[in-house]
Amino acid sequence: MSACIFCRIVDGDIPAKIALEDEQALAFEDTNAQAPVHILVIPKRHITSVDDCRESDQALLSHLLLTCSKVARIKNLAESGYRIVTNIGADGGQTVPHLHFHVLGGRHMAWPPG
Repeated sequence: MSACIFCRIVDGDIPAKIALEDEQALAFEDTNAQAPVHILVIPKRHITSVDDCRESDQALLSHLLLTCSKVARIKNLAESGYRIVTNIGADGGQTVPHLHFHVLGGRHMAWPPG
């Protein structure tokens, strides 16, 4: 069994509130929500971060971003706007070493972030 919490969610070992799922991706509610809508979109295959992706992962990365967009439409964020974020490494704020995109919306997003 993998120690990665997101791999354990994919495997069904840890429950999650699923927003969307297909063969390659899983989207679920963040338990530490930073906005009224905060969904995490992850690949089902373990990849540590965008920095660990290779050219062979282009289709997967495209699919993940399109999944973020689909989740935003499902959650009624498309018209008012939303933010997609991925963090890479400790200084980038990545706390779970499994590639994930945050889909944040339902409120005005300030700039600059962090």
